[in-house]
Amino acid sequence: MQTPVHDANARSGKDFGPLPEWDLNDLYIGPEAPELVRDLSWLETACAEFATTYEGKLADLDAPAMLACVLAYEKIDMIAGRIMSYAGLRYYQQTTDPHRAKFMSDCQDKITTFTTPLVFFTLEINRIPDEQLDALFAGNADLARYRPVFDRLRAMRPYQLSDELEKFLHDQSTVGAAAWNRLFDETIAGLTFDIEGEDLGIEATLNLLTDADRDRRESGARALVQVFEKNIALFARVHNTLAKEKEIEDRWRKMPTPQTARHLSNHVEPEVVEALRNAVVAAYPRLSHRYYELKRKWLGLDTLQVWDRNAPLPMEQNRIVPWDEAEKLVLDAYGEFAPAMADLARPFFSKGWIDAGVKPGKAPGAFAHPTVSNVHPYVMLNYLGKPRDVMTLAHELGHGVHQVLAADQGELLSSTPLTLAETASVFGEMLTFRKLLAAAKTPAERKVLLAGKVEDMINTVVRQIAFYDFECKLHAARREGELTPDDINALWMSVQAESLGSAFTFMDGYETFWAYVPHFVHSPFYVYAYAFGDGLVNALYAVYEEGTPGFQDKYFEMLKAGGSKHHKDLLAPFGLDASDPAFWDKGLSMIEGFIDELEAMED
Repeated sequence: MQTPVHDANARSGKDFGPLPEWDLNDLYIGPEAPELVRDLSWLETACAEFATTYEGKLADLDAPAMLACVLAYEKIDMIAGRIMSYAGLRYYQQTTDPHRAKFMSDCQDKITTFTTPLVFFTLEINRIPDEQLDALFAGNADLARYRPVFDRLRAMRPYQLSDELEKFLHDQSTVGAAAWNRLFDETIAGLTFDIEGEDLGIEATLNLLTDADRDRRESGARALVQVFEKNIALFARVHNTLAKEKEIEDRWRKMPTPQTARHLSNHVEPEVVEALRNAVVAAYPRLSHRYYELKRKWLGLDTLQVWDRNAPLPMEQNRIVPWDEAEKLVLDAYGEFAPAMADLARPFFSKGWIDAGVKPGKAPGAFAHPTVSNVHPYVMLNYLGKPRDVMTLAHELGHGVHQVLAADQGELLSSTPLTLAETASVFGEMLTFRKLLAAAKTPAERKVLLAGKVEDMINTVVRQIAFYDFECKLHAARREGELTPDDINALWMSVQAESLGSAFTFMDGYETFWAYVPHFVHSPFYVYAYAFGDGLVNALYAVYEEGTPGFQDKYFEMLKAGGSKHHKDLLAPFGLDASDPAFWDKGLSMIEGFIDELEAMED
């Protein structure tokens, strides 16, 4: 049973007004729903029939038969995705509920078993000669539309294992990474932190790091350290196991680097990511080092501690933003860019597509889940009424709008690679920020807004690239042997001073803060996508500000493309190219310009 809205507000001690909760009935009306039972039964039969019809025969199909095969595969993918979306979202609402956890695990087990016979599809597609596939595409426009799907599958050709091994890996996946992910999620959701005699969950405790009261911030940081240290052996075991499992599979597949699989799934060239990484690291002194030195002066401190990194400025008002005000602000910002964007976002608020309240056992953080292309996305927040929470709403709603627009591509083509998946979310943030900045009534208000935006951009670009470097070091070190918690702590600290600069002193225990970052566990090397997206959007926004004719139409076309086009093709209409090293400097220069303005305010 879901926690009532008013209880969620009361526990946080704030009144945000009514906070929306998910209505998952658009997926299924309950775990015992006849439709869900029907779909599971259909899926089992459909997978078996697909294998009987097509296994060993893909190379002999003509274009119409290959199209029928792809459409059948797409329907299977959609039904499986619908089931797992429902089970997953229901679980994330209350990860500490054993019945929800069991339901999700049972669904995953069944779907893994049902879909094991489909492993042949990718393997056989990858054995078809290029010229044979080219001929099929040339003769059938409907099939040719799916060429990006084939291209993505065939990118894995050099790393493909035997049919038997691929089936084994698929079959045992539920007791591999997925099981360790679940252990991590349930452990994190179950942690409690003692703050002056009150037990708080991880979201509320992390939120204290933005409190105006420095003592409260320090209490939050020290409580995090105390609990992380108590559980550090378990978190080290999770990371050791997952990194080793990845190393084994990468070695069998002959992947050249631990990052290769992520680059392939993102459809991005390693040299493009390296150019991004190098541009950001080179900019550390011009961005984070310079900004945090300013912040140290504003706070009147000799040195910043980690609990000061996201502290509000002294002149900042400690204002709580009611939910209806946050909704209006974001929808107005979207609508001023393009009325159609606000129209796409509005149903999220009115139809139960957002779950906003902080509740016991609810997964931490925020996300937008696209579910499947014939339903709609769902957005999860942990809304605590801070201005940053409003920006998070703008961010996740951008994902949602992107996912709605891309859904017309169908199940196999709608999914956007991570590097481009952050485009609409970061753009939505930028629109909301610019609206707030334009409405600033005083220099102090403008300063607070600019500083907040710079901090968010540093967290998105500098911090995520530091995270990426940490992961690179972690996976490289794990290849040499088991890592103790102290080993991982040392790797974490090796990137912190470099990225944050000399304004900081690091408290004892901060070396454990790698432990709670979910991306390291769920999606190795995911984090560079945030920096990629921010840099891309900054460059894109610069084009928008230049008054480029038809920008809105081009922007919508880019979002509608989903995963059907490469980043070069998507950016070409805007005159941008992510493979050009100067592209990243264009994005970073926007952050630098904001810091220039903040420094000028000091004169």
